[in-house]
Amino acid sequence: MNFSPSRLKIKEMRAKIKIAVLLMMSMAGYSQQDSQFTQYMYNTINVNPAYAGSRETMSIFALHRTQWVGLDGAPVTNTASIHTPINGSNVGLGLSVINDRIGPSDENNIAVDFSYTIQTSYKYKLSFGLKASANLLNIDFTKLNKYDQNDYAFDTNIDNKFSPNIGVGLYLHSDNSYIGLSAPNLLETKHFDRYASTGANSHVATEKIHYYLIAGHVFDLNPNVKFKPSLLTKMVAGAPLQVDISGNFMINEKFVAGVAYRWSAAVSALAGFQVNDNWFIGYGYDLETTRLSNYNSGSHEIFLRYELFSRNSRIVTPRFF
Repeated sequence: MNFSPSRLKIKEMRAKIKIAVLLMMSMAGYSQQDSQFTQYMYNTINVNPAYAGSRETMSIFALHRTQWVGLDGAPVTNTASIHTPINGSNVGLGLSVINDRIGPSDENNIAVDFSYTIQTSYKYKLSFGLKASANLLNIDFTKLNKYDQNDYAFDTNIDNKFSPNIGVGLYLHSDNSYIGLSAPNLLETKHFDRYASTGANSHVATEKIHYYLIAGHVFDLNPNVKFKPSLLTKMVAGAPLQVDISGNFMINEKFVAGVAYRWSAAVSALAGFQVNDNWFIGYGYDLETTRLSNYNSGSHEIFLRYELFSRNSRIVTPRFF
């Protein structure tokens, strides 16, 4: 069947419109949520300040996530954190930085975490956490295609719009299990309101309260194999409940492999390798289960963790969370 050039252009235009609509819908949902991570079980401090210092050694973590590869303007996230217990006390401290780029927006979040831990039983410890954060939002409207050249609402870019926030968390854990509840952003701050002086409701981004429930348990299947199922549940007003379920095997204290499922969103493959006592590297790949999978080749996530042990803090086997 032959198509005229005009028909081909119409079909191409319709395809681009469909992709744009899907991306805008997905980004709309994404913008109502904090940064999304497949390897959340290794990146707990970003969502729960009570995790600070819980690994009983200084832990340095860095992660890069490229989401929806092949789709223009898709999210790209970079994060780095460091946290440690304070010697001779029940206090833990942490510092984390997150950079999120989505379309024309570039957002940076810097957070300081404080935790205090008490021994509740022979096996379990309970940690209380506080988070103080600063958010800087940048939006470059020149990256957008303006179809109405007379629309002056996007003439002025947003440069380092500052908004503070605070958060809290609880973290109950033992050597092989944990459960945590947190709200890393308690203030519903408005990142930007161009027409605030006129009383108009024109917020480009509003930070909603996110509630996180995390849980996991490590089963010793035999002397060489451990299995850890884990759960992350995210609740935020105006967005569907997000549930992430994962299962990871650790083999010979070195190799980690598993799968994960994000409810009605994606399936993931996970892998990790304990290079030595200090270094651990991990990788995750997400495959969309929504219609958006027709327009991208999946999401990639890679992280690196370094832990600085002292003679007193060295653990016999690697902690699996």
